[in-house]
Amino acid sequence: QLQLVESGGGLVQPGGSLRLSCAASGFSLDYYTMGWFRQAPGKEREGVSCISSSHTTYYSDSVQGRFTISRDNAKNTVYLQMNSLKPEDTAVYYCAAGFWRDFPSGDMDWWGKGTLVTVSS
Repeated sequence: QLQLVESGGGLVQPGGSLRLSCAASGFSLDYYTMGWFRQAPGKEREGVSCISSSHTTYYSDSVQGRFTISRDNAKNTVYLQMNSLKPEDTAVYYCAAGFWRDFPSGDMDWWGKGTLVTVSS
């Protein structure tokens, strides 16, 4: 069964850090672009960051310089290190597997169920 499972979300104070993980099972991530998306209440889903199979990365302007995406193909896992968190980063974060060309539209092939990140004092 193909599955992506996110973990690492939670409640953090502004300025704090969290590391999200996305573990794949049932298929290998090696050849896929992996993306992180987020959706805040009442807002559209936003593509936050992605990393290609060759480790090329992309970050949205809203997280550039604060978030770092990485992948460990041996562990079939992708990570999102989030630093200097702001209240506006509060959202459900989803990981997805697909192809680089599909990341801007969000038309990825497989999706996790999401993990909630809440940034609040």
